[in-house]
Amino acid sequence: MTSYLHIPKTSRLSGTTHQLSSSKSISNRALLLKALSGSQSVVSNLSDARDTQLMNRLIDSPDKIIDVMDAGTTMRFLTAFFAITGKNKILTGTARMKERPIGILVEALRSLGVTIDYVEKEGFPPIETKGFSKQKTDTLEIPGNVSSQYISALMMVGPLLPQGLTLHLTGKIGSAPYIQMTASLMEQFGVKCKIDLDAKTIQVPAAKYRPAQIVVEADWSAISYWYGFTALADEANIILPNVSEKSLQGDRVIADIMEWLGVQSTFVNNTLVLTKKNHFDKITWNFKDCPDLAQTVLPVCAAKGISGEFTGLESLRIKETDRIAALQNELAKIGATLTEPQTGSWILTPGKITGLPITIETYHDHRMAMGLAPWACLTNLMINDPEVVNKSYPGFWKDMKTVGFEIR
Repeated sequence: MTSYLHIPKTSRLSGTTHQLSSSKSISNRALLLKALSGSQSVVSNLSDARDTQLMNRLIDSPDKIIDVMDAGTTMRFLTAFFAITGKNKILTGTARMKERPIGILVEALRSLGVTIDYVEKEGFPPIETKGFSKQKTDTLEIPGNVSSQYISALMMVGPLLPQGLTLHLTGKIGSAPYIQMTASLMEQFGVKCKIDLDAKTIQVPAAKYRPAQIVVEADWSAISYWYGFTALADEANIILPNVSEKSLQGDRVIADIMEWLGVQSTFVNNTLVLTKKNHFDKITWNFKDCPDLAQTVLPVCAAKGISGEFTGLESLRIKETDRIAALQNELAKIGATLTEPQTGSWILTPGKITGLPITIETYHDHRMAMGLAPWACLTNLMINDPEVVNKSYPGFWKDMKTVGFEIR
């Protein structure tokens, strides 16, 4: 297995991506809803991301031990699925997965009446689901700012509960588009939720899912990296086929963010064309609804001389790595800084890429590799552990070649 990639500087980009992954977020939800609807549903154009392939394999696995590796969504969705369907399973994963908290979801499931135990450390995987006999409550309080995946997991299993389920969200609500995505997909499978984000309530009726046919659209999180390349290249004309302009995905907002950073989006017959335009010198953005875009946007700003004021980055601490620390480390390599002068408010001071080669550490995190790869428009890059992209976008390096990069 290759331990690093060498990418020579390439500043003029043109071509069409062919390996762009379908949406991992939609795929994973659709797979769970397919299982809950009796598996007669058809989910086509499924993501080739490792997380989704894992989900597809594990959801029907007869094994008692379920190893989700580093797939956080898979861990959370399958915990709720196995718990509420009464299956006795032990869910485990990588060393990093065992450091990612799951206590909020476990306590919520216990309140509903599920028997579920921690196998090692309290509050963290591995966990064992031991059965569900009777619903104890139809109302739960859950923090809205920790992970929308907890909320989505509970929403999707909610219709199986005899009394249905009402969720009261406390505190700020992060990643709201992912909650809306879950509700939209549930409706396609025949169950309509009532969501009132102003009142911070989600009402899920007791209901029976019906089979559905879902075609998964392209992944806007993956699309975001091509905005990064376009922003940093001297010249760019990048074509992305099969992209929905009107998308369920919250990361569709990358098109709006990149208007500030110098990228023009043009949609023609379900094809997205990215070209360059003038950019602003400063950007202010709240990432609470799109935290996965931070690793695309901040490296572009840092390298392009654009200062930033950002909020909504809290959840980055509990992802595949501590993404705040990882970004701070890598941005420092070009003299950029990311500081938190007051809690929850971040200041990005840009740096400068001098032309000297840069080695990028990826921290076992796919988004660190892909978010920093656009620096190859400005200097020679060495990227360590490039296989991390398999988690969400296995064809990423091949697509870089199709737009003009040489990768060794």
